[in-house]
Amino acid sequence: MTKVTQLPGLQDSIHDAQRTFRALLDAHARPGIAYQITAQMSIPAGLTAACGAACLTLLDLDVVVWLQPSFDAQVKAWLLFHSGCRFTQYPEEADFALIQDLAALPELPIFNWGTAEKPEASTTLLVQVESFEMGEPVILTGPGILEERVIAPTIPHDFWNFWRQNHQAYPQGVDVFLFTENAVIGLPRTTNLKFKNKAHS
Repeated sequence: MTKVTQLPGLQDSIHDAQRTFRALLDAHARPGIAYQITAQMSIPAGLTAACGAACLTLLDLDVVVWLQPSFDAQVKAWLLFHSGCRFTQYPEEADFALIQDLAALPELPIFNWGTAEKPEASTTLLVQVESFEMGEPVILTGPGILEERVIAPTIPHDFWNFWRQNHQAYPQGVDVFLFTENAVIGLPRTTNLKFKNKAHS
């Protein structure tokens, strides 16, 4: 693990973190729009640059993280070294969950949805995807979207079924960020969806 912890974090820690945080805020405020994350860094295998920058921006000593077991151990070592975050094996305890393969997750409702009194205590999912354009098209509506917005990330169909349940649980529910190599799309729990292909509706 020594070699991995020697990989530098953000090259310009202050400005890269500020720009990354702004991209995450904009993505959350305008669901379905891809925002570029330009931070430069050396990352361990299995972690995209955009997701890695988000992790170094969001995670700190007070944060509990659930890391999908399919990630290489080097990713955990790198995150621990650069952020000081704590890790848990129990998804319901996590402030953030880092996911590289949604299809391998048996059940998505395993994360913390918050409570009626503290909906903000829910887990935020940081999900890596291959593309924002090569998957099943869905139509998004809700706050931050003027009328509707179509996205097609490479995500299993079951995720969208879960998302409908998640939206209906508002104000409880999880928020999601989707990451490609260099960009992010936000999916706050306020966002509703329908399938563009009505055969799936």
